[in-house]
Amino acid sequence: MESPQGNNTSDDNLDELLITHTPEKKSDFTSSIPTSRLERLLRDRELRRSNKFSSFNEELRDSNGDFDANEPYLSDGERVYREEDILEGSTPVRQRLLVVANRLPVSAIRKSEDSWTLDVSVGGLVSALLGINDFEARWIGWAGVNVPDEVGQRSLTKALAEKRCIPVFLDEEIVHQYYNGYCNNILWPLFHYLGLPQEDRLATTRSFQSQFAAYKVANQMFADVVNEHYREGDVVWCHDYHLMFLPKCLKEHNSKMKVGWFLHTPFPSSEIHRTLPSRSELLRSVLAADLVGFHTYDYARHFVSACTRILGLEGTPDGVEDQGKLTRVAAFPIGIDSDRFVRALELPQVKDHIKELEERFAGRKVMLGVDRLDMIKGIPQKILAFEKFLEENPIWCDKVVLVQIAVPTRTDVPEYQKLSSQVHEIVGRINGRFGSLTAVPIHHLDRSLDFHALCALYAVTDVALVTSLRDGMNLVSYEFVACQAVKKGVLILSEFAGAAQSLGAGAILVNPWNVTEVAASIGYALTMPPDEREKRHRHNFTHITTHTSQEWAETFVSELNDTVVEAQLRTRQIPPLLPKGEAVDHYMCSNNRLLILGFNATLTEPVDTQGRRIDQFKEMELNLHPDLKEPLKKLCDDPKTTVIVLSGSDRNVLDENFGEYNLWLAAEHGMFLRLTTGDWMTTMPENLNMDWVDSVRHVFEYFTERTPRSHFELRETSLVWNYKYADVEFGKLQSKDLLQHLWTGPISNASVDVVQGARSVEVRAVGVTKGAAIDRILGEIVHYNAVKTPIDYVLCIGHFLPKDEDIYTFFEPELPVGPPPTTRAKIANSLNRFTPNSPGMSAFCRKAPPVPLPGPDKRANSFLGNGNWWSRMREKMTVHEGSSVLDLKGENYFSCAVGRKRSNARYLLGSSAEVVSLLKELADCQL
Repeated sequence: MESPQGNNTSDDNLDELLITHTPEKKSDFTSSIPTSRLERLLRDRELRRSNKFSSFNEELRDSNGDFDANEPYLSDGERVYREEDILEGSTPVRQRLLVVANRLPVSAIRKSEDSWTLDVSVGGLVSALLGINDFEARWIGWAGVNVPDEVGQRSLTKALAEKRCIPVFLDEEIVHQYYNGYCNNILWPLFHYLGLPQEDRLATTRSFQSQFAAYKVANQMFADVVNEHYREGDVVWCHDYHLMFLPKCLKEHNSKMKVGWFLHTPFPSSEIHRTLPSRSELLRSVLAADLVGFHTYDYARHFVSACTRILGLEGTPDGVEDQGKLTRVAAFPIGIDSDRFVRALELPQVKDHIKELEERFAGRKVMLGVDRLDMIKGIPQKILAFEKFLEENPIWCDKVVLVQIAVPTRTDVPEYQKLSSQVHEIVGRINGRFGSLTAVPIHHLDRSLDFHALCALYAVTDVALVTSLRDGMNLVSYEFVACQAVKKGVLILSEFAGAAQSLGAGAILVNPWNVTEVAASIGYALTMPPDEREKRHRHNFTHITTHTSQEWAETFVSELNDTVVEAQLRTRQIPPLLPKGEAVDHYMCSNNRLLILGFNATLTEPVDTQGRRIDQFKEMELNLHPDLKEPLKKLCDDPKTTVIVLSGSDRNVLDENFGEYNLWLAAEHGMFLRLTTGDWMTTMPENLNMDWVDSVRHVFEYFTERTPRSHFELRETSLVWNYKYADVEFGKLQSKDLLQHLWTGPISNASVDVVQGARSVEVRAVGVTKGAAIDRILGEIVHYNAVKTPIDYVLCIGHFLPKDEDIYTFFEPELPVGPPPTTRAKIANSLNRFTPNSPGMSAFCRKAPPVPLPGPDKRANSFLGNGNWWSRMREKMTVHEGSSVLDLKGENYFSCAVGRKRSNARYLLGSSAEVVSLLKELADCQL
C-alpha cells in the first residue's frame, strides 16, 4: 500500500528546488541555501542583475566593441529585433513561460484557404516580456478571427507556431457571448466602477446568465489548450479579467501546475464586487492560482477584502488563506520599455517631427492628452477644466494650446457614440469662444498616431494632462516622462489612475471631478519654476527607468517560482490525507475499537455558503448530517466499538442530535459526560474556580450589543463570543478591543484560558480542554462498559481548535514514557483511584445538576461484573503502566483533522462529506 506521505516532495528534492527554481547564472552571490522567502527573492534579484551585466559584456565582446545602442530596439522605426527574440525563441532558455491572454500578440489575416498573413502587435504585454531572456515564452490566446474549417485551423496553427504562438479557436457565438457580452458588458464596467447594466426585461437577465455560461465555456477551452501543451516545470501566466476562471480549470487538471494570474484593470472595492451575481465563483476561481498580481496595493487590498467579506476567508499580509492553503496576493506595478522611447528621440525621422511641431506651436505652451475615447478616461472633464482655466486666465488664450488625441474604440456602441458627440460639442464651443481666425486653443484628433509622431509630440509638450476617472495604470504618463529629457515637462495626473501610486511624488495629483482644482493645477504647471520642474522630472524619470516592463515581468515570474517553493515548505508541514483503505482494514482486524468524533463541522449537516453566509440562523442550528444516521447507528450497535461524541457544544445540543443512539456524549469539551442510556455527570476537577463567569458575561453582553450580528453563548464551563456573521473588519477590531477589556479587567487575576478562534473568543477555566478531559472520560467508560480486552484501535476525528488538539497527541503510542509522566500515563492514576470497595468516584466524576448521579452501590455494580479481571489488572499496574488499557500500536491509531490543514493530527479529511464517506465504509464492515 502506498505511503500516505507519497505525494509529498522529499526533503532532498525540496532543498534542490530552493536552489534551482531560478535560472542558473554565474555570480559571486552567496551559494548558501536561503532560509527565508525574502532571502530567496533577494538572491534571485542579485542573480538576475548579475546575469544581465554578464550578457551585456558578452554582447560588447561579440561585437568587437562596435555596439549600436539603437539596433536591438529599433529597425526602420519598429521593434523588430527584440520582439523576434521573444516570439521566435532565439535566445537560450531554461524554463518555459506559457503566457495566456485573451488575444495573441499577432493579428491574423486570411489570404487564402491555407495561407495567412501575421502582423506582430505592439502591445504593453508584448513589450513587458521583451527582456525575459531566462524563459522561453509561448503565447496562448485567440487570434481574433473565426476559423470554422479544419484546413484553416491547421494552416493558422502552423503559421502561428513559427511565432511561438498557440491559437485558441472560438466560434462567433462564444466570442459574442463571452467577449462582447460578459467581459465587455459586465466585468469591464464593474471593475471600473460603472456598475452593472440596468435592465427591465427578464429576457435580458436570461441573456446575462447565458453570457456567464459562455464565459466559463471559453475559459475551459483556453485551459484545454494549455493542458495540451503544458510540460512539467512550465510557468503558466494568465492575464486579465477575461480569464478569471482559468486558474481553477488548470489546477483541477493538474494541482502541481505553477499558475499566476494578473489583472490589468482596477479591482473594485468589495461593496462594488459583491453586486456581481457570480461574485463568489469568480473569486474562488482566481484563488486557485498560486500568485495573484495587481498594479497597485489598493487593488490588491480590495481583492483581499472581497475574499474576506464575501467568502469569509482569512486575509493575511501575504494574501488570502483558506484552511492552510495560501494564495499570495501582491502588487506588481507594470512599466514601459523606457529605453525604446529614449533611443527613438535620436532617430532622424523623430527629430524632423519635433522640428515641425516646434515651428507650428512657436510662442505657445503645449498641453497634451492622449487617451482612448472611453468613458473612464475623463476627456470631457479635462476639456471643461481647460475651459475654466482660459475663462479665469484670458491672458493665456493665445499662449497655450491643448492637443487632445482621442483614439476611437467600440464605435458601434451607442454609449461611445454619445460620448464622441459630447466631446466634439464641447471642443467646438470652446474653440468658438476662445479661438480666432489664425489659432484655436484645442486641437482634437479622432485618430491614433504612429510611434515616431507620438514620441515627437511627447517631446515638445510642456504639460501632460491625464484625467482618468478610473484607470488600471495608464502608461501614457510613463511614456511622456521618458521623452522629456530636454523639456522637463510637468505631469498632471489623476489620483484615480494606477500610475498615481508610482509617479505621485513627481506629478501634480488632481481629482478629475473637481474642475476647479484641475484648472488651478494647469495654471500652476504652466508657471512652475524651472528648478522644481527639474526635480519633479528627475524623480519620475528615475522611477520609469528602474521599474521597467521587463523588470515587472521578471519580478512576477520570480515571485511565482518562489511562491511555489513556499507552498512546498508549507505542504511539508501539512499532514497527508487519510488513507481510508488502510484505516478500514485495521478497523476490521481490531478487537476493541474506540471512535472519538467531534460534532461541529465534522458530523453536522453542510450549509450552502456559496454566495455568502446569509442564513445565519440556519447555520447556527447544528444538526446531524442526515446521511450519517444509519451508519452511525450500525457503529453504535457494534459490541466491539465504543463511540464518543466529544464537542464544545452544550448538553442540550448533543441530546437533541444523539439521544437515540447507543454512544457516549461529552459536552463542553468533555466537562460533562453521559451514556445516552444514563444520566449526565460532570468530570470537572474539584477545585475548578468559576467566580469569573459573571464579570466576563457582562463584557460579552456589552460587545454583543455593539457588534451587529454577533452573539455569545453562556455555557457552564466557558463563555464564547462569536462574530462570524458580523462585518469582518469591524468584528476583528471589536475582538481586539474585547480582549483588551478582558485582560485589564475581569480575568486579569483569574485562572482562565482565552481561546481565539477564526471568528470567536472563548474564555475557559484553566485545564478545560479535550485532551485534559479524555483521560477522565476513558476511566469512566472503562468502568461502565466492563471492558474485557484493551483498546487496540483508536480513530479520532474532529474540527478542533488548536487549544483542543492535545487530544490528538494524547493517543500517540510513540510518546515517551517516563518521569515526568505523560498525559496518557494519567489514566493509571485515574483507574487506580477506584477499587471495587470504593465509595464512589466523587474525586473524579461528579453529578451534573439537575440530574442525580447513580449511587455508590449502583456504580460499583456497573463494573464489578468483571471485577476479578480489573483487580488483577490494577495489581499489576504501576504509575506508568496505566496505558495498558490502550494496547495501541502506531499503525492502529488514526487522528484526523477535518478542514484544518494546520493541525497536530496525523491525517486530514477535507470536509464533513468525507467523514460521512469514511463512517459509511466502517459501518459496512459490520455486515
